Amino acid sequence: MNHKQIIIQIEKYVQDLHSGDSSGHDWFHINRVRNLAVHIARKENANEFIVECAALVHDVIDDKLHTDLSEQKRQLVELLMNLFEDKNQVEEIIYIVENISFKGGNGIIPTSLEGKIVQDADRLDAIGAIGVARTFAYGGKKDRSMFNPNFQIRENMTMEEYRSDQSSSLHHFYEKILKLKDLMNTRTALAMAEERHEYVEGFINQFMKEWNFTE
Repeated sequence: MNHKQIIIQIEKYVQDLHSGDSSGHDWFHINRVRNLAVHIARKENANEFIVECAALVHDVIDDKLHTDLSEQKRQLVELLMNLFEDKNQVEEIIYIVENISFKGGNGIIPTSLEGKIVQDADRLDAIGAIGVARTFAYGGKKDRSMFNPNFQIRENMTMEEYRSDQSSSLHHFYEKILKLKDLMNTRTALAMAEERHEYVEGFINQFMKEWNFTE
């Protein structure tokens, strides 16, 4: 099976898995991350095939979206083992998928260039206009308020604290989104993050201006 055929099979699997998602982690998010990752891989001279495959499945083993992660991993490994002749590539993709999450700021930096690129691409899609939209979509899915001035911005969170609902969507910008620019691994991604980061800052300023409006 050639690379194109493998990509098509992975696309079908991911489209079925993420169909109907309303949290900002739908197929269109996956596809945007794939396109960003491939673009960065070309600029950074990385293995485009591994990057594309890992980007396509980067949310398959994610505790934000799935409860039985061991079963999700089992299914993903089974799929990839059936598609790839080189089992080392399967291990590389699984490693990337399991090591790109932000996790409340407690995530790790993947050791491979390909892993760094997929992590950058996923984080880029969390910044900018689409990032703003996804933040509120995810917040709504988790029954979070748009903004609650009674909440405090949380720092040095555990995973449990990060995943808890003791936050608002606007607080999430401070707890994660505004940190992402400085966490980019590659020069290509950092250059792209600058504009998106600036947009988020402008959005927050306008939001607070309207929130605090008085005659």
